[in-house]
Amino acid sequence: MPRIAETRHLKWSPEQMFDLVADVKRYAEFLPWVVATRIRSDNGHEMIADMMVGFNALREKFTSRVTKDRPNEADVGAIMVDYLDGPMKTLSNSWHFAPDEGGGCRIDFVCEFTFRNALFEKLAGQYLDRAFRKMVTAFETRAARLYGADAAIGAVSGGKSSSSATSAA
Repeated sequence: MPRIAETRHLKWSPEQMFDLVADVKRYAEFLPWVVATRIRSDNGHEMIADMMVGFNALREKFTSRVTKDRPNEADVGAIMVDYLDGPMKTLSNSWHFAPDEGGGCRIDFVCEFTFRNALFEKLAGQYLDRAFRKMVTAFETRAARLYGADAAIGAVSGGKSSSSATSAA
């Protein structure tokens, strides 16, 4: 099963990064391969969302349940995404947003998935790390646009990371 795990240390607050990730309706504006999103329901804590992704002529729709637990000064915030329907066999990801020791935010992200189609899974395994890097860069670029490239909090002056990407392919 392909798996991605990443820890990022960013200069923006946990609340800002939580808001950016939770704003699913805007993903098509900045995430590569996201063609459109539709929010079916959102009560503030739980959202059901469709996301259309595409590459060249290939288009697929995913439906997920997104559970949101907003961070506050004392607690870590979280966004948990559970797959409901689409071309995957399984898909789950989690985001945890915590204050970083030097200011800013520590984000822990984990994504695990399997495709119904073994060929897609093999192809995904070959491009997993490269595709993930594009997505990370897109989120960080969006944060800089929304919150300011120089809006450092405390001593954090950019993004640091540690990550791993594995594939069963």
